[in-house]
Amino acid sequence: MALIVVMEDDAGTRMLVASVLRKEGYEVLMAEDGRQGLALVERRPPDLILSDIQMPEMNGFEMLSAVRSNPLLASIPVILLTSLQERVHMRIGMTTGADDYITKPFRPGELREAVTAQLKKRDMQATLRHMAVDAAVRTALESQTEQLGKLYERRLAKALSERWPSDDGSDADEKFADATVLFVDIPNYAAVSEKLSSQELAELVKRFYGSAGDTVYLFGARHMQFIGEGLLAVFVDATDTQSVSHGLRAARAALGLADAARGIRQYLETQYPNRDLPRFEVNVALHNGPVTLTRLQDPLHDAAAQTVPVGDAVVTTMRLQKQAHALGWAIAASISTLRGITGAVKIDRRALVSLPGRMAPLDAAELVALAF
Repeated sequence: MALIVVMEDDAGTRMLVASVLRKEGYEVLMAEDGRQGLALVERRPPDLILSDIQMPEMNGFEMLSAVRSNPLLASIPVILLTSLQERVHMRIGMTTGADDYITKPFRPGELREAVTAQLKKRDMQATLRHMAVDAAVRTALESQTEQLGKLYERRLAKALSERWPSDDGSDADEKFADATVLFVDIPNYAAVSEKLSSQELAELVKRFYGSAGDTVYLFGARHMQFIGEGLLAVFVDATDTQSVSHGLRAARAALGLADAARGIRQYLETQYPNRDLPRFEVNVALHNGPVTLTRLQDPLHDAAAQTVPVGDAVVTTMRLQKQAHALGWAIAASISTLRGITGAVKIDRRALVSLPGRMAPLDAAELVALAF
């Protein structure tokens, strides 16, 4: 039975976390702040630490630093609990030794998934320590920490798609045998723009795509770029997201975008009650397949290089998004994508969708929610 120490100053959250973990068969010790929690960890080293960031006496970062500086405790995995608004805290935590983070509020399924992944990783590392000398293990862990920090920084970077090309662009291409592509667009953008001033429209775009960009980055998109009024994102397997498949992360991002659209709709109704604005909505599409991120260099401008995702999966996703609007589906996902996340999501209507340029229709379904 794995032992987990939970550090959380909010009694309600603390009891919720402990209840979920105990139902899974874990032994749980609880602390109201980082100092109490560190004392528990030093007295009885656990298999995993779950810690809030903002706590009295000793915050989560201070506790994490103390754990990582103690050779007897340094290998214990740490998951930080934070909120979506605390992106700076997420970045600091991931680059200073945390193994994962969970944003509040979270679902019990997300908590179970993150805990299971870290315990499996810990077991794997224990096996490796028996197979290699201590010096080799330390080197591997340091390399993994550095790589994790770089991956997380890229996730929060403003322009993930802008990378400097090498002299030979083909060598710089990144090829993925399987990726999930997400495309979201605002179908009635032109109609909305006619009813708003340029300043009002700019505020609307910032609100939605600011939220959309955060959502896509937080669920680990490998590449993101704007196409007209739309947003294209590519999700692939990565070392810092081994616990969740790229298909499920893309599905979560799609549901987050649908929620963001509902928030924008409420904002418009409140802000401009007498404007008779068209209903604000978005349509999202998901499809998977081979994708290549290719580097394109402008021969007239050395610095003007960009990364472009290419492949049938990209084209199909963008065409499926248009059909999602015609079908009245907020989120359309190809059945091939849904097969990879069976049991994790809920679907509603299903249809064979005809897409321009494709001889055979695409089997797709309406994605409506997570299953847990």
